[in-house]
Amino acid sequence: MSRITYREALRQGLREALARDPRVFLMGEDVGRYGGTFAVSKGLLDEFGEQRIRDTPLSELGFVAAGVGAALGGMRPIVEVMTVNFSLLALDPLMNTAAALRHMSGGQFSVPLVVRMTTGAGRQLAAQHSHSLEGWFAHIPGLKILAPATLEDARGMLWPALQDPDLVLLFEQGALYNQEGELDESEVVDIRSARVRREGRDLTLIAYGGTLAKALGAAEQLAGDGISAEVIDLRVLRPLDDATVIASVRKTRRALVVDEGWRSGSLAAEIIARIVEQAFFDLDAPPARVCSAEVPMPYAKHLEDAALPQVPAIVAAAKGLLGLA
Repeated sequence: MSRITYREALRQGLREALARDPRVFLMGEDVGRYGGTFAVSKGLLDEFGEQRIRDTPLSELGFVAAGVGAALGGMRPIVEVMTVNFSLLALDPLMNTAAALRHMSGGQFSVPLVVRMTTGAGRQLAAQHSHSLEGWFAHIPGLKILAPATLEDARGMLWPALQDPDLVLLFEQGALYNQEGELDESEVVDIRSARVRREGRDLTLIAYGGTLAKALGAAEQLAGDGISAEVIDLRVLRPLDDATVIASVRKTRRALVVDEGWRSGSLAAEIIARIVEQAFFDLDAPPARVCSAEVPMPYAKHLEDAALPQVPAIVAAAKGLLGLA
């Protein structure tokens, strides 16, 4: 066990990948001399040199497309997109090329590329840098979507993602970078399944990324009122691990999804639809969700907090499912 931050866990994952495979390199805006906008790659330029840690021009379309080309050429690139809103500038190479190439080539080509990006709110970066768009990307066939919420996943998801023959998007919730805790260095991380982070019997809280800690906090508060909440960390947003979710819901008979995305067309809506499709007759109450307010994210701290899912809203929604509101 070692005590580190989420940021440092991500850096460990990068360092280990670069050391293990000479085909791996990191590219993106300010990843080298500046050490990364969020200091995740700090020190890696001195350690691995300019051939492996590559600063790029300010063109997401250009350097993401270059990452696609490098992957096709046999390399294992890691492309950093500074914040998730900038990924919209690279939708063409991500969606129209990388996600579809295996299908379009009849299985002759694959794109073993990992794209890392910061997502989410909670840091007063206002309407242009606080999006939670991972649910949008989870709509696209040909992509694998990861959302590490723990130190172990932050460190351990990168290497198996690099072994995947196709495009993997790794979403790092920006408010987690300074989160500190004990890293279990012995934990083996997979990129296929959800994880039950807390056992419970009365209802299931389903969360991922920045909402996991809030769901766990709500579960702790509910426990003080005699309510036993199970907490599932989705971790993998595409393909969703239906089996873990449905098994939990069949046990607790109630489901509450906590999603930092907007409510309309959200990933939460997809999860609830799958629960209803597969476990309708096991439910004792309609599934519910707590999502971000459908507004551009405010800058003012009190308004940003009000727009995001918070522990009190999760607790209230959970009690509502139990008829205790």
